[in-house]
Amino acid sequence: PAGSARWFLGGRLNVSVNCLDQHVEKSPNRVALIWERDEPGTAVHVTYRELLDLTCRLANTLKKYGIQKGDRVAIYMSVSPLSVAAMLACARIGAVHTVVFAGFSAESLAGRITDSGCKAVITYNQGVRGGRTTELKATVDEAVKNCPSIRHVFVAQRTDNKVQMSDRDIPLEEEMTKADSICTPESMDSEDVLFMLYTSGSTGKPKGIIHTQAGYLLYAALTHKYVFDYQQGDIFGCVADIGWITGHSYVVYGPLCNGATSVLFESTPVYPDPGRYWEVVQRLKINQFYGAPTAIRVLLNYGEEWVKKYDRSSLKVLGSVGEPINKEAWQWFYQVVGEGRCALVDTWWQTETGGICIAPRPSEEKAEIIPAMAMRPFFGIVPVLMDENGEVIEGNDVSGALCIAQPWPGMARTIHGDHQRFIDAYFKAYPGYYFTGDGAYRSQKGYYQITGRMDDIINISGHRLGTAEIEDAMADHPDVPETAVVGYPHKIKGEGAFAFIVLKEQTPCVDHIKEELKTIVASKIAKYAVPDHILVVKRLPKTRSGKIMRRLLRKVVTEQSSNMGDVTTLDDPSVVKEIMDAYQKYKEKSSS
Repeated sequence: PAGSARWFLGGRLNVSVNCLDQHVEKSPNRVALIWERDEPGTAVHVTYRELLDLTCRLANTLKKYGIQKGDRVAIYMSVSPLSVAAMLACARIGAVHTVVFAGFSAESLAGRITDSGCKAVITYNQGVRGGRTTELKATVDEAVKNCPSIRHVFVAQRTDNKVQMSDRDIPLEEEMTKADSICTPESMDSEDVLFMLYTSGSTGKPKGIIHTQAGYLLYAALTHKYVFDYQQGDIFGCVADIGWITGHSYVVYGPLCNGATSVLFESTPVYPDPGRYWEVVQRLKINQFYGAPTAIRVLLNYGEEWVKKYDRSSLKVLGSVGEPINKEAWQWFYQVVGEGRCALVDTWWQTETGGICIAPRPSEEKAEIIPAMAMRPFFGIVPVLMDENGEVIEGNDVSGALCIAQPWPGMARTIHGDHQRFIDAYFKAYPGYYFTGDGAYRSQKGYYQITGRMDDIINISGHRLGTAEIEDAMADHPDVPETAVVGYPHKIKGEGAFAFIVLKEQTPCVDHIKEELKTIVASKIAKYAVPDHILVVKRLPKTRSGKIMRRLLRKVVTEQSSNMGDVTTLDDPSVVKEIMDAYQKYKEKSSS
């Protein structure tokens, strides 16, 4: 695939040419995208020629309204051929896209637009998911009130409903019909910025991760081809949203660079019923299916009959992404969905790595796959485990902090506007190494298993979220002077958020405040960030210097309170028993 990438002179290239034009020349009528819309059975097939046409018209429309090379453009859209064309149109003219998941609140969207300095937003009038419509344009209107950098909002139609349009708003499809269907691609340097994508950090503010042109595309294309054993003619089904890195690398850039047919899944795993994924597999004859453990855990609870109703014989490879998969979900996915005959690749990677870094494949043919283990590093990835003293841990059957010892093409280059934060977050803890933030175990045979985050970041349904972000949101409530949020194991979501709060004295209506807090978190971040549990305590466990000891709170909610470790650094160690008693009472009340 590296050889088939199309380069301009002097090592310059354009990603959209690699994803579109090179395939249009050879096989223009090959299907690029199958849009599995929310309404079952209404799939739309888009060929490479049609996608190039859409992309060029959209690119020319952006240019007409003053978007130039280097400008940032926010994309707030549900998964569709048009949202893919929006990403590729930015790439074609050298603009930088930042896709914001269409479930994020207006405040989250505004924060990302402001931080990145976007000149335009591309959105839909409404989104459709799981039989419900969501107000995307209204959310954008709310967001851009506070974003002076925005000149234009391009509005496409997903439904027939009319939405309020102002002078700043441009009807996208109307403009595209008037636009030229040929757009000369901008010549880009291999290290020019391709896109930014915001991800949670351990401090409150999300960070804009920067990926560049050539290395990112090469890495996405190679991992797509080799981890999933993608063969020409396969139907590749990654059910992620384009708002996450998985959608960027394995719905859009990797598959399209390889000339694949990529499925765009707009719906949910349980709409109109829990057989949806497998009905789609049967109807579209999907060969590789790549999804999140959370969805598998949800479906497992509905039983096997929803799976067995449908013919899954087209499946060759199953993949899992976004969080570590537990053994029960792995077995169900492998035995029930894949009938014990598909390779199941548990893939470990991050927004920052650009593509898959550790996965059971590629490997020798028929090489063993151990359940719930990422196992083997991809080409050029050199994992190392480090101890507390920053020394490399040699040998096998050991655990430590997972680092990567040398650069790889897909790695992030910086954090937008804050290179120091980039260095501090990834290269300071273990100088000379990239620190992933995850802990890992290296087995007797030298395979890697990811054991989870080593910092204050939780993974809810495969979405990474800093606990500080939730705390910052709740701190806006006038009656809540202090909050601490920790993660705890959750049967479906993998992890959930558990909040401890201190109220001002004489605060009535505790339940009312809890509801208000949930609303605040949903509106400041997104619904998935809302804590499952909120426990009122008199005070939080703090060190003498005032730092909250979240590890103690984590022990309380995971019920390991017999093993609290060293509490001598606490300002007042009696706080531990106080919190444990409050937790016991809360638990008894909840179970009754």
